[in-house]
Amino acid sequence: MTKSYTIYTLHAQIRDIEPPVWRRIHVDGNINLRKLHHILQAAFGWTDSHLHDFEIDGRTYAMGDNDNMLDLFAEDPEMLDDRKARLYRIAYPGHRFLYRYDFGDDWHHDIHVEEVTQTDHEPHSEAWIGAGERACPPEDVGGTYGYAEMLRVLSLEPDSDEAKRYRTWAGDDFDAELFDRRAANSTLLRMAWNNWGKK
Repeated sequence: MTKSYTIYTLHAQIRDIEPPVWRRIHVDGNINLRKLHHILQAAFGWTDSHLHDFEIDGRTYAMGDNDNMLDLFAEDPEMLDDRKARLYRIAYPGHRFLYRYDFGDDWHHDIHVEEVTQTDHEPHSEAWIGAGERACPPEDVGGTYGYAEMLRVLSLEPDSDEAKRYRTWAGDDFDAELFDRRAANSTLLRMAWNNWGKK
């Protein structure tokens, strides 16, 4: 009997940034939310340096194996472990949910399930990016306000000391308009080959 695979097409966009920073990602529906976290990190270009969680239909799925989250799990008995939740069991076409990353900068990613399809062909990877626009903000830039201020300074005061500090921190080659889909997909392929994010 031929095995069938369920492919989810997700549109992920960082909230409150204009022009928008977004990715369209195709993922294997059998992955758990922890794996989806790793995929989103690679797709956007985050460095997985901070805590994360998902909010889906009023329930929070978080890092049940992280010491920094244990108090939150103790306070909220309804909180669920993101390693134990499979995408195909909780998401459906048209569904929308939230992925939060870095509770200090508080990056909110709106996830929309655009399509769910079946295929008999085994995917070459657990995820691949079909499209996207603009670079991910640098880590620890201060959330959406801090990122907007950084872009303002780089654009209007490019020779200022503050702009030099931003370039030293974010990299001289940082370009807010650039998204390298090929490089992001290469990262996702390496993840699949090395079983990164399986734990």
